[in-house]
Amino acid sequence: HIASTKSLTGHSIGAAGVQEAIYSLLMQQGGFVAASANIDTLDPEAEGMPIVRSRLDNVRLNRVMSNSFGFGGTNACLVFQHPDLID
Repeated sequence: HIASTKSLTGHSIGAAGVQEAIYSLLMQQGGFVAASANIDTLDPEAEGMPIVRSRLDNVRLNRVMSNSFGFGGTNACLVFQHPDLID
């Protein structure tokens, strides 16, 4: 699934990355995916992609990925694995 929480929360500048990571973990723990807000029309190139436009419940998120693309090229990608899958 592809989703964005920034459309729900706005941009918190320096805290945006950690905020997105926390939301990713909350969705993984709670078994849901928040909807991406304000998507009225998809770009034709995005048609068929699993973009979440309404909340999904009762989903098992084995892994979640949080991307942060900052000003000046400070970029990070965090991948969290569900604790039940860790040996």
